[in-house]
Amino acid sequence: MSNGNKIKIGIIGAGNIGGVHAQEFSKLSELCEITTITDAYLPLAQQKAAQYGIKTVAGSPEELIASSDVDAVVIGVPNQLHAPLAVQAIEAGKHVLLEKPMGINSEAARQILKASSGSDRIVMVGHQMRWEAVPMAIKEQVERGELGKIYTAKTGWFRRKGIPGWGTWFTRMDQSGGGPLIDIGVHMLDLALYLMGNPKPVSVYGATYAEFGPKRKGIGTWGRPDWNGHYDVEDLATALIKMEDGSTLSLEVSWAVHMDTDNTPFIHLMGTEGGASYKGGTGKLLTEKFDRPLETPLARPENDEGERARLSRHFLECIQSGKQPITSALSGYTNNLILDAIYESSRTGHEVILNWDLN
Repeated sequence: MSNGNKIKIGIIGAGNIGGVHAQEFSKLSELCEITTITDAYLPLAQQKAAQYGIKTVAGSPEELIASSDVDAVVIGVPNQLHAPLAVQAIEAGKHVLLEKPMGINSEAARQILKASSGSDRIVMVGHQMRWEAVPMAIKEQVERGELGKIYTAKTGWFRRKGIPGWGTWFTRMDQSGGGPLIDIGVHMLDLALYLMGNPKPVSVYGATYAEFGPKRKGIGTWGRPDWNGHYDVEDLATALIKMEDGSTLSLEVSWAVHMDTDNTPFIHLMGTEGGASYKGGTGKLLTEKFDRPLETPLARPENDEGERARLSRHFLECIQSGKQPITSALSGYTNNLILDAIYESSRTGHEVILNWDLN
């Protein structure tokens, strides 16, 4: 949209993440207006509508998508609903911002990718960690060539006691697609590949474990448990991903583990000319000068507007300009393809060669 009109936003899902989107887009009133919101529990949608001055509460996602008062649809619902709603929105001529993972599995992600490839609509995945200040600073140095060739990287996120919503959709494979690997691991996978320069992944070897959840141990504070539900996902995953250019990425992630951990995400990039590390909002550039190690600290600037603000603005600017977002549908599909391969490798005990055939 380049005619100067405000972009009209509709939000599907009024829970925690839907509330975050409502908060951030409401700050960008010069670019957009949130016109419509809906939720499976309509009183929650009505509450958010009153809080953020949203004029319409749609009775269903289908009603919101069909509305002429919506240009772009923001999807913040359980994972199994991502693909059906995204494809429906694209086919209705709407732009789409959807929460990670793009699909519950690679087949669902492929449906979104195929729908978007035949459309001029913007499809963006909400990987907010790419928009944090420190990763952005690291990416700038990578693009300037300060690290040389990044030949290996290590990333992960260990939560010691953090299983969310035991028994709810979070811990049900048919609704979530997996445990910490697809929940928080996808963030680290996405960010690491981005910082490495988006090399093409070709093979995966991985393993997953469920040592806490089935025993109702390792329960975190996120979400309300449903003790009548069940737990059939992993609570720890590890993988080695090999790229076409020979570089590798090690990924480790948990919801629950007996480990000395501060529960913060991390990335280590190792290049021929330098390295970089990121951990919990701070980081370092690691080089050598006069045969001595040199470290340059990186931190979030004071009064930083935040990653969610930058993410939301990028989505709107992509709609206005027609340019592809940095977290495109292809990046979302790539993540899902790797996640599926990790689960398959764990089941079979063998390396999995990635199949990039989209037909």
